[in-house]
Amino acid sequence: MTKRVTILGATGSIGENTLDIIRRAEAGTYQVVALTANQNAEALAAHAKDFNAEFVALADPTHAKQLEALLQGMKIEIGIGPNALIEAAKRQADFTMAAIIGAAGLEPTLAAVAQGNHVGLANKECLVCAGEPFMAAVRESGAVLLPVDSEHNAIFQVLESDQPKGVKRLILTASGGPFREKTLEDLQTVTRENALNHPVWSMGAKISIDSATLMNKGLELIEASYLFNRPSAEIDVIVHPQSIIHSMVEYIDGSVLAQLGSPDMRTPIAYALGWPARIAAPVERLDFTQISQLTFFAPDLVKFPALRLAREALEAGGCAPCVLNAANEQAVAAFLAGRIQFLDIARIVEATLEREGRSRQFSCAPHDVAAIIATDASARRTADDHIVTL
Repeated sequence: MTKRVTILGATGSIGENTLDIIRRAEAGTYQVVALTANQNAEALAAHAKDFNAEFVALADPTHAKQLEALLQGMKIEIGIGPNALIEAAKRQADFTMAAIIGAAGLEPTLAAVAQGNHVGLANKECLVCAGEPFMAAVRESGAVLLPVDSEHNAIFQVLESDQPKGVKRLILTASGGPFREKTLEDLQTVTRENALNHPVWSMGAKISIDSATLMNKGLELIEASYLFNRPSAEIDVIVHPQSIIHSMVEYIDGSVLAQLGSPDMRTPIAYALGWPARIAAPVERLDFTQISQLTFFAPDLVKFPALRLAREALEAGGCAPCVLNAANEQAVAAFLAGRIQFLDIARIVEATLEREGRSRQFSCAPHDVAAIIATDASARRTADDHIVTL
């Protein structure tokens, strides 16, 4: 049977790779229902035409006329503005890829979850900002949540979820980013271009910066806690520069199960898209005779304090992870705009957590979208205050 697919964030890296897999599939395997983008009207229109989408949504209204002109004469419905993303998520689909970056993806992803179908989760901020209410919504709707981040997808593949007491710990692997061999002094002068030049993975700008600071791994730590119902103490992070082992699960009998593969996001995307079956993915196969070594070492929390801050936010609970994420998004945007230095990112996040922690009770978790949005907005204002003083 044809699988109906919606892609939230169709013009980003995850969205493009999902469409690549669909394009290569046998005719009739998939039908694209809805596609969304933030402001890239040209790419969105091209994808809508190529895949005969039923509906497209563009979040930024300033590009609405361009999108309408590009799709003129086509029988494709068009939605404009943030609410249109939610409308796209509500379209009946068998599988929705939730790949909108940042906190902006929360409401559309929740709308997709409410449909009770399969949701590929490539937006870690949904769980970072709203872990408890988000997972409650998954349980209530009966949706199947399929993690797409390579680390969480790896754990999902090797985790014996029906025997939770047999699990000792989850082990998330990190490439270490482009600066793993740099000194703290070196990091004081790195540029935007340096930080965007990831040695292994091809990713968007925001995620690339998060990888360089190790905040990406911190956000994944929080996400793993909610996804797999494990406390911080049972989740470790190790640096594995080759990015061949994507993550591991250690069991109480001493066994460690790992998922391996080439560093290509099309593998976890294909796993989620095809689940519960496995489907072909056009990725390079591992040649174990050519892998000279697999190395591992502990992350340096002095050089990369973002990972420490993320673990502290997880352990503080409540709205602390939401504050962490909001402050980080503002700081990364400021760094990309050339307004602050690389090391300032973690400083701004820490200062925001300290000020917000004094003004609110982190232990009081936001239980609805309105409260989460309010917490997010407050943290962004606080982060902006710190940014302008640097």
